[in-house]
Order: sequence, then structure tokens, then C-alpha cells
Amino acid sequence: MTRFAKSAVAALISLCTPLAAPLGQPAQAADLSVYSDEDSGVCGEAWVLSKISSRFSYQVHHVPHLPDVSITDFQRIHQHRYLPASEEWPIGRRYCGATVSLSDGRARTIWYLIEEGQGFASIGDNVEFCVSGFDRWMVYNGRCRVLR
Repeated sequence: MTRFAKSAVAALISLCTPLAAPLGQPAQAADLSVYSDEDSGVCGEAWVLSKISSRFSYQVHHVPHLPDVSITDFQRIHQHRYLPASEEWPIGRRYCGATVSLSDGRARTIWYLIEEGQGFASIGDNVEFCVSGFDRWMVYNGRCRVLR
């Protein structure tokens, strides 16, 4: 099996694996968000943290006037909100937060969002993130407000 075929199979398997709702409770229709101080598992998965680290590296090398640092570690990973998919809102979203250690020795807050089924060509999940102090162009509003 070729490398491409293996990655395609892995992507299809990840699509077939449902994401579990935190706390084992479905959200009620009136309150779409479920809050949790514990990591549901998805926020701390290796593929999520790897994607964030890779995209952060790209960002610091291609956005002018950002320091040349990298993410060395994630701590206090937690999910703080879950918006499940429904008929009115077809995309499930998990809002996560953590503290990252950077290669310059500083710790920064990171906020990130995992969107179910919104990966490339709708295969897999999409991850958007914002590291405090690194949103030079205010893509996520002041102090990463959009992803909180």
C-alpha cells in the first residue's frame, strides 16, 4: 500500500470515529454549550497539538516582526466549551485552552477551536488557534477573543 493510500485510509477511519461529548451528557436544545474543566481527550490529542505546533512555526516565520520561537510544550490542556452539531448548527465545535512553553523560556496562553468535519476537502477536523501576543494582524480580535 502506498503512503498516500495509507494516509487516505487513516483519514477515513478518523471520520468514522465519533467525537464523544464531554461529561457523557448531550446538550439540551436551549443550552447548546457544555462546560468542562477536564480535558475531554480531543483537546489533548497528539494530532491536534502537532498541527498547532506546525502552524505556529509557519506563522512565526512568515508574519513580519514576530520573534523566532517555537512551541516546546503544552500544559493545563482543557476543554472549556462544546457546541455539538445539530440541525440548526451543523458543525460541532470544541473550544480548548492551554498554556504553551516557548523556546525563549516564556509561557503564553493559547486558545484553540476544533471544528468537526471541516478539514481539507471536509476530511477530518480543522484546528484554529491563537497564541496570546502572536495575533499581529488581529485575526481573532483582541486577546484571542474569538476563540475563547
